[in-house]
Amino acid sequence: MKKTTIFFCLLLPLFSGHITGQHQKLQHRPYVDQRLFHLGFTVGLHTQDLILTQSGYVNENGEVWFSEIPNYTPGFSAGMIADMHLNRYLNLRAIPTLSLGEKHFVFREQLSGEEFSTHIRNNYLSLPIHLKISTGRIDNFRPYFLLGGYGSIELGSQKKQAVLLKPYDFGIELGVGCDFYLPLFKLAPELKFEFGMIDILNTDRTDLTDESLQKYARSLSKATQRMITLSVHFE
Repeated sequence: MKKTTIFFCLLLPLFSGHITGQHQKLQHRPYVDQRLFHLGFTVGLHTQDLILTQSGYVNENGEVWFSEIPNYTPGFSAGMIADMHLNRYLNLRAIPTLSLGEKHFVFREQLSGEEFSTHIRNNYLSLPIHLKISTGRIDNFRPYFLLGGYGSIELGSQKKQAVLLKPYDFGIELGVGCDFYLPLFKLAPELKFEFGMIDILNTDRTDLTDESLQKYARSLSKATQRMITLSVHFE
């Protein structure tokens, strides 16, 4: 018994050193979060969506059309990051971003089931302002949560289509992500949700010269923007 006790006493320091070495990893760029101001860039994929409100419009033929967005096409986003350090857990950041994408619409007549499909391209230049709320750093990663707002303007809207959206929008954004500290830079995958706060449907359709499209344009009374973006930040 005495020999066994002595044997375990000799092994204990070695075992403890092994465990400590496992939990105390080398931290990459340990002072990177203390910079007052830094720049970066971001790339990602997004899907554009609209919350549609039907008007119930009945045309001269007694038709009532309803519309929906049945599927989503991934779009591309790219932007710059300007980050200001506020304290250990808070950062204020502006991320001017260009988002290229499109929306698909399907219109269905209430009784006959007749369908009409169309799509519009929407390319937005937006300026989100975020408050980044981070946890404490754990070895070489650090989760965070963000909240903020955005303003956006559409670049070159397509007229003479069944659906025409206003060129400007603003709303709120929520998201989660995680900073990964690499030897040369910091990488952060991020999932962000965008909720438009205003009606962006343009109901003044003096541009619409094709009368056959009027029944589709008048079937909608309101549209608000939604977007989901999965991006990767490099800082």
